[in-house]
Amino acid sequence: MDDREIVALVVEGRTSEYRRLVERYQQPVFRFACNLIGNRHDAEDITQEVFVAAFDNLRSYDSRRSSLLTWLLAICRNRCINCWKRKRPATTGESFAAADLLNPEDDSIRREFWEELDAALISLPIDQKTAFILAEIEGLPYADIAVIEGTSLGTVKSRLHRAKQKLRQLLETHVKEP
Repeated sequence: MDDREIVALVVEGRTSEYRRLVERYQQPVFRFACNLIGNRHDAEDITQEVFVAAFDNLRSYDSRRSSLLTWLLAICRNRCINCWKRKRPATTGESFAAADLLNPEDDSIRREFWEELDAALISLPIDQKTAFILAEIEGLPYADIAVIEGTSLGTVKSRLHRAKQKLRQLLETHVKEP
């Protein structure tokens, strides 16, 4: 069944069908939250909040405006920003390393790269960070990112360009250090 059919069943009262959507999209939502928030525990909580909020507001979902994943990621983005704002004053600099998600068999070079990228992502403004994660890590089209961000396609391209420039600069500086 496609997303629209499942959504229609849930809205009609067959709420047990919602499990299919959760199973289909929990990994991309969790991955996005992890990359944006930088904390696995908070990302788990946010992922749960996203699916509760989506269930509560499923009647407002319009498949003509965006895919279900795009809609879920927009909810996730907003929850991440709220979490980030709440925790900002008490931040201890904890960073989620992508290496935590890698298999132990993965080579150390790959882990080191992801750790360096995670560290560099922390320094980006939230709008650039979100655009980069959605485009480069999640592989979403720019048009979907514009919907998630609630902005224009040109703004998404600009944010992504600035994010790449800053990341390139940060990573080159780090690589050149002894």
